[in-house]
This record gives sequence, C-alpha cells and structure tokens, in this order.
Amino acid sequence: MARWCASRGWPVHPLAPGRKTPAGNCAPCRESGHTYVGCGCPAAGRWCHGFRAATLDVTRIEQWWGANPGLGVGVACGPAGLVIIDIDAHERCLPERDRLLPGIGIPDAVDLTGLANGFHTLGLLAALRGVTSPADDDTTLRVRTPSGGLHVWYRAHPGHQWQCSTGSGGGRALAWQTDVRACGGYIVAPGTSTEAGTYEPVGAVREPAPLPGWLARELERTGHLPPARMPAPRPVPPRARQAVIAAGGGRGAAGRALAGLLTEVAGCAAVPEGAAFSEKLNRAAYTAGGLVAAGHLSADEAERALAEAAEYARPGQERRYRAVIRSGLGAGRLRPLSLGGRT
Repeated sequence: MARWCASRGWPVHPLAPGRKTPAGNCAPCRESGHTYVGCGCPAAGRWCHGFRAATLDVTRIEQWWGANPGLGVGVACGPAGLVIIDIDAHERCLPERDRLLPGIGIPDAVDLTGLANGFHTLGLLAALRGVTSPADDDTTLRVRTPSGGLHVWYRAHPGHQWQCSTGSGGGRALAWQTDVRACGGYIVAPGTSTEAGTYEPVGAVREPAPLPGWLARELERTGHLPPARMPAPRPVPPRARQAVIAAGGGRGAAGRALAGLLTEVAGCAAVPEGAAFSEKLNRAAYTAGGLVAAGHLSADEAERALAEAAEYARPGQERRYRAVIRSGLGAGRLRPLSLGGRT
C-alpha cells in the first residue's frame, strides 16, 4: 500500500502497528523541548515527527516497511495535493443550531429530528446548495473507517493550499462531525488495518476526483485557505527587548542570542494561524533555559522576556504560552549553553 500511494505522488509515512497514529519518534526526538524544527532525523531516513517525515523515496519506503511490515500507512495530505473530507458518525449530543453548519443559520422551522452525525450535517449542507453530498459522490475515492465514518478523497486544484480543520469545536470548521484533512495533516491510507478494523475502499473508484467547485467555495467561506497576503513580521516589542538586554547585562552576547528567537515569536502577531507560534516559543524558551543554566541569564528575566514576546504575539492566551515557556525552559536548563555553543 505504501508503494501504491507513493506511485501516485502521495508522500507516505509509517503509522504505529495496529493504530492510526504516527510511529513513535527516536529517543532524542522524544526529549522534552525537542521539535521537528531543525531536526535531522527525516533527512537521515528516520520516520520521526509523523507526516513531516513523509517521503516518495522508494528505497526508504522499502527500508521502513520491508523491515516492519506491521506498520500502517499515512499520507501527508498537503504535499500530496489532497483534500480529504472526514465524515464522523460518533454518538454525541447535538450542539446548538448555529454550530451545525458554521456561518449558516438554520431556521427554527427546520425539523432536525434524526440528525445525529456528520453524514447528516454534510447532507444538509449539500441539500442547501442543491448538490450531491460528498458522502454519496461515487466519482471519487471513498474509504470507510473502522468507526463507521467515511473519508472522501479529492485532488486540490494547483495553487490552493487548503488548511486542516479539527471539527466545529473551534477555529475553522465545515460542519459538525465533518473535518477537513489537508495541509498540516495526514490521512490513513486505504487498506491500513488497526485494532478497530480496516480502512476499506467503497465502490470501484480508486482515484481522487478534482475538488468540486461548490465544496471549494464552502471551504474558502469557512476559512480553510491561509491569508492571501502575509504581513511582514513585527519587531520584538520594546518591553521584551528591554528585558533581554537587562538579563544579558546590556547588549551582550546572551541578549543577542535570545533576541533573534524572540523576534520570530513576536512576529507571529502578524499571522493569526499557521505561524508555528508554539514551536518558535518553545525554541526560544529552550535556548533561554540553556543560557540560564550556564549563568548567562537570570531565570526571572528570561521568563519575563519570553512572556512579553508571547503576549505580544498571542494576547490573552497566557495559559497556553506559559505552559510552553515552562516546558522549554525546563528542558533547556538540562543542557547549559556557552555563548559559543553548547557545553
């Protein structure tokens, strides 16, 4: 299956045997504070960091699955140019009407009796638009999931970088119990078996059809495209910059070592989503922790500088960024940094 997917130009990566989650990282990649940014494992032929290690390299594919035939197969949707409509059929309480189809009001006069899952909400959306529901689209690859859901595979039009969604609980969403797998995510390949069952193709079609125009318009309406223009990153806020300077004893080497990373964190203010904010903040905190451990910065000043930049980039999300800062600082303090490199 991995070779079959790769032959269609879909980069693949291993899934843990019997599961739908990526195979585990190597020991160094599991260390606290480590991220995929700058990691050399994928280039070295290791499958660390999930879909970011996905490849079309036949030799590597043979190496991975030849030695580990029990691995499942994941497909990195973005590099593969795929948009997958992930329809769930979970037993959950029906949400409020305004959460069934985000951005579309459903009048009280509409009887919702019997509506219980993503098949129904996606069918309702299709009915409102006067088109066939993707669940019933027999012109494209459809894959039944072990939980009773359905993955409907489409090809993205060139130049469109559709973004993932994770349901209607927050952020972008197409419909209740209907997710979108695209850039920044992966999908389980048909034929992969887990402890819950096998991902089985439905019908005779085995190739994704082009994304229907009406569905592309719905995805655009619900925020599944990145901003058309990316504003230039903002500079490090003055308070954060002053904290770094004070912590480093003026415009010293320690301050300079951290200032560039803080600039990247603060620059996320210009990009509400998809800016890798947590990864950048974690990298800055990890570096700060190493400088603190080596005696080049005080812990209080380092934490204050990190928090200033994080609050500037993501105001009002203190609980989120404080957790990242604590984790990164803790990991970094285990590895003291000299001003010329790691000690």
